[in-house]
Amino acid sequence: MRLICGVDEAGRGPLAGPVYAAAVILGPDCVIAGLDDSKKLSARRRERLEAEIKARALCWTVASASVEEIDAFNVLQATLLAMRRAVESLEREPAEVVVDGPHCPQLRFPARAVVGGDALVAEIAAASILAKTARDAVMLALHQCFPQYGFDRHKGYPTAAHLAALRIHGVSAVHRRSFAPVRALLASGKR
Repeated sequence: MRLICGVDEAGRGPLAGPVYAAAVILGPDCVIAGLDDSKKLSARRRERLEAEIKARALCWTVASASVEEIDAFNVLQATLLAMRRAVESLEREPAEVVVDGPHCPQLRFPARAVVGGDALVAEIAAASILAKTARDAVMLALHQCFPQYGFDRHKGYPTAAHLAALRIHGVSAVHRRSFAPVRALLASGKR
């Protein structure tokens, strides 16, 4: 049985919170209806599919890279680190790893990048959904600690409301200091 592992990330663009990656091996007989790029699905649909993926996949993992790692290494390197952590945590060894996008993390398994893979490869779509739902859950938890920023609505993305909240309240411990809008606020003396 040749096992294919799909990998995708969530949260490269936001100004706050960790970046997440998921690795999923569905197995040859696992067909899940409705798998697609997580960005094309409603939150409710993602949650339903998340439960089905976790119940039916041969194995799956979710991993992250912290805000500190994003600031230290840059968001691409932190994303690749989260991807590697996810793949290395799998209970089964894949014959091949397929990664959404133009970059692959360094792995001990054969790997290839597939641009637009979350719309083309079921395993990548499944990983996309698990990464997105895991990150969204963390951003909802962070909203409880930092309600003034509205993480429950924008999940840390640079919306007008988030940028306005940053100007009013300053930079929190979960904001990415290396990202331009946050860096500019810090440079202006706004903490």
